[in-house]
Amino acid sequence: MPRFEIRPLAADEGGGYLIEFPDYPGCVADGETPEDAIREGRDALTSYVRTLEELGRPVPSPGEDAYTGQWRQRVPKSLHAALSRRAEREGVSLNMLVTALLAEGLGRGIER
Repeated sequence: MPRFEIRPLAADEGGGYLIEFPDYPGCVADGETPEDAIREGRDALTSYVRTLEELGRPVPSPGEDAYTGQWRQRVPKSLHAALSRRAEREGVSLNMLVTALLAEGLGRGIER
């Protein structure tokens, strides 16, 4: 199965979990549990690819853009504020500070 992202849905969104396939724009499904979402996602992906083939449209190759250098990360507001203040003190952007901190952490052997 190609790469996918799962996130919980808020109560006002119907609850459960949403699965999305970044390499297949617009291909999404949901389920009561993460496992249900994955099961539904497999069906949605099969239908998505079949429809593209029937229409004679190109089917994206999974993973072509797997490492774009971007991701979204939610953090507590207090951490966001602390990082923002430190970036300002050091005269760099928040993105640059976080990149430097991550690189420093990797250099200390966090990744094994």
